[in-house]
Amino acid sequence: MNGATSKKVSVRDLDLSGKRVFVRVDFNVPVEAGRVADDLRIRASLPTVGLILNRGGRPVLASHLGRPRATSNKDFSLLPVAQRLGSLLELPVRFAPDCVGPDAEKASGALASGEVLLLENLRFHPGEEKNDPHFAAQLARLADAYVNDAFGSAHRAHASVAALCSHFRPAAAGLLMEREIDCLGALLGNPARPYLAILGGAKVADKVGLIRNLLPRVDAFLIGGAMAYTFLAAGKVPVGSSKVEQANVPVAAEILESAARAGVKILLPVDHRVAPSVEKPGEGELVSGRSIPEGLMGLDIGPETAAAFAREIAPAGTVLWNGPMGVFERPPFDAGSRSVAEAIVAGRALSVAGGGDTAAALGRFGLAERFSHVSTGGGASLEFLSGLILPGVAALTDRS
Repeated sequence: MNGATSKKVSVRDLDLSGKRVFVRVDFNVPVEAGRVADDLRIRASLPTVGLILNRGGRPVLASHLGRPRATSNKDFSLLPVAQRLGSLLELPVRFAPDCVGPDAEKASGALASGEVLLLENLRFHPGEEKNDPHFAAQLARLADAYVNDAFGSAHRAHASVAALCSHFRPAAAGLLMEREIDCLGALLGNPARPYLAILGGAKVADKVGLIRNLLPRVDAFLIGGAMAYTFLAAGKVPVGSSKVEQANVPVAAEILESAARAGVKILLPVDHRVAPSVEKPGEGELVSGRSIPEGLMGLDIGPETAAAFAREIAPAGTVLWNGPMGVFERPPFDAGSRSVAEAIVAGRALSVAGGGDTAAALGRFGLAERFSHVSTGGGASLEFLSGLILPGVAALTDRS
């Protein structure tokens, strides 16, 4: 366990026997036609739930789902999640029709050893997103101990991840929370070199804090995805009708200058897979060279770029990947992301992937399990690696 996590009390440290344990989990998963479409985040919670059960604890699980605008809405109910969780645990999972109030208190009070309770969506109440102390006090009545295993929500100062912690001493980190902070914390410590950050996705704006915090730490940035076109535009390279954040062109130029002064390499695409639009993949073509003709939109890095990135990745000791290289959901614009993923798993590096789209791409390629760590927290991982304090981590009890 590294220094970042060892400063926090762990679920491993708690006496759980006979206790109701409020576990903040991240079950914000896609639900389609009443069924969970992707259970990655549910499966990520199983080690913590299993540990609590094995030690005689009674897990009371709580999560949000979507943005129901602080009102009860069956489209955002966690009932399908309870059903999927039961299948994964091979145990019946009780479901409370509310997360606070008489029904929730009765359900938690009746919970027997070996049973699991999932509360209804926390965001059905305005107090959750307002970090309301009264709402937190209502939640506190449901349990005797507190564990936060929802790294994906740790960057939000919401009642179940922040205010609620004041009702429990200690307030402990779950196993997933520990692993997230361990793996991401290693990227901010003294990682094995060469250390590469591979960045993609749609917006430079989302990654500015990350880039600036990593600039003194990494040996190179490999930049693809739509954000690459803003960087190319900053270098006066024509990019056709590709997406460019005009307001962030000066920011990209400043980053390029700062990297050059620091001796940090920035690799940008040298060829592209393009089409008139993302809706017309059948009209796609390869464009050699950095520039893109008018009327065409860059939708993926080209094979020469993928090969150059792979050569850089091969000797790396540490690789962070956040953001796909192109529109990976639509072949042939998944080729760049697939090539980068395959190059990473073929190497010897500590490999950490962050961001929902990156995780989705790795799942599509069947390569997620070959990474050292795939973060379950998109926004949380970005903020953590940008050097920001996460409220849900700060609220946990420090070891003494």
